[in-house]
Amino acid sequence: MRSNFPPATANLEELGARALNLRRKMMHMASGKGEGYIAQGLGIADCLAAIYFHELRHDPARPDWPDRDRFLLSTGHYSIAMYAVLAEAGYLSDDELPTYGLNGSALPMSTFDETVGVEIVGGSLGHGLGQAVGMALALRLDKSSARVFCEFSDGELDEGSTWEAAMGAATFKCDNLVALIDCNGIQADGPVTVAIEPVADKMTAFGFETYEVNGNDMAALVDALGKCREPNGKPKAIVLRTTPGFGVPTIMARDRAHFVRVGNDEWDSLIEELERENG
Repeated sequence: MRSNFPPATANLEELGARALNLRRKMMHMASGKGEGYIAQGLGIADCLAAIYFHELRHDPARPDWPDRDRFLLSTGHYSIAMYAVLAEAGYLSDDELPTYGLNGSALPMSTFDETVGVEIVGGSLGHGLGQAVGMALALRLDKSSARVFCEFSDGELDEGSTWEAAMGAATFKCDNLVALIDCNGIQADGPVTVAIEPVADKMTAFGFETYEVNGNDMAALVDALGKCREPNGKPKAIVLRTTPGFGVPTIMARDRAHFVRVGNDEWDSLIEELERENG
């Protein structure tokens, strides 16, 4: 278990190694399946490594520990990344990961809260932040020191419910809430279609203490998370500028869309590329 707050300094080399392990797991999980949400997963890996191995208070031996920090994955179709970090953290077995997305698997392509370590059903977009605000208020009523971290996407900013939740978080002074906004520039069929920028300025205008960082820069991520610990009456937001496919240049160069198609004959070379680029 972690203490009330994580340590002031982080081992960036260790966190980088964790992020690489997450990308390895994801590549092997997606291998041979033809398509999937691999680009988004590779892009969010650094953030998940920083959250689970530096910032989050959690205990795999007691996944329902009442005073745990909550991590909510609103973009439930990023499940490939969620399962990778849960396995890396000890909630899931590596042996389960190859079943990802298969019929009858306990690891579907969108997250369900039956999976150990998963807090909410994700995938019906625009609902995560509202649930996070409710959890943050409930924890405060329970006088708990736990915090709520909610990842959601730039595409979810198309949804009015997200902005309603943001207003609620500021109105009720949910300073135990950290919004992690994955701005990777894509939604269902290609680029984000609604003029949502400037995201950081809008979150600030809605009452959040807001930081904007390169979401694939571990030092920047850790620094921003550290700044979000202050109980100052304001909810926090970190705008993450992530690159889909980060760590595998061939996938980074593909058209940016919800699914990235990868032929069965490509996986070995792409896995080798990941190791070569990060060796």
